[in-house]
Amino acid sequence: MLLAVDIGNTRIKAAVFKHDTILVQLVFDKTELEINLSKILQTYPDCRDWIVASVGGIDKEVFLSFASSTNIHFISHHDHFPFENRYTTPQTLGIDRMVLAAGAVWKFPNENRLVIDAGTCVTYDFIDAGDRYLGGAISPGLRLRYESLNRFTAKLPLLQKESPQDFIGNATDQSIHSGIVQGLAHEIDGFIGQYRERYPKFIIILTGGDAEFLANRLKNTIFANSNFLLESLNQTFQHKIKND
Repeated sequence: MLLAVDIGNTRIKAAVFKHDTILVQLVFDKTELEINLSKILQTYPDCRDWIVASVGGIDKEVFLSFASSTNIHFISHHDHFPFENRYTTPQTLGIDRMVLAAGAVWKFPNENRLVIDAGTCVTYDFIDAGDRYLGGAISPGLRLRYESLNRFTAKLPLLQKESPQDFIGNATDQSIHSGIVQGLAHEIDGFIGQYRERYPKFIIILTGGDAEFLANRLKNTIFANSNFLLESLNQTFQHKIKND
């Protein structure tokens, strides 16, 4: 068994895998990390291999307190990935983006792939059919857009994400929902259109916490999987075992 842990900017996602099957999945705040790790180990005592990807700056000591009974691997830029990294600043490329790119290479071999991760930030990552990581884009996610309208204006309220009733908002709250939700959907479709001008054929992978919320608002055919990063972590571990 394998425990895969994705430490994001806002929340932590974890899943216990048996081969390629998710046995249990958890989403929790960073303050609940130690207690949830303990619960997982109590419930699945055979889950001795752990793999961790972090962009959220979590203290490794929490994990290392379990080191006597587990084998913990923290993904880093020094790991082997199945693509050529052509980012001009490779050490600044987020570990989460690298794991997603690796998962796309393994899931869709010999294809051009665009991975869109809709989380706190929306990241776009393009890996061509020659397994060359070319880069992408970063923009604010839904939550950041709602928070910024509230924080940097005098009177706009802080709302939770909600499907707009119509693209013409007939009140302030509906105008906000339309601007944010429709705006992000148009942004994603616009980026896809730009990539299509240069690469007529490619696979689109949509993942992240807002993937399912956004999927049916997009004009383009996509492969939507909110667990793609966790699944890619599982594949990364299997790849590591085979190549060590």
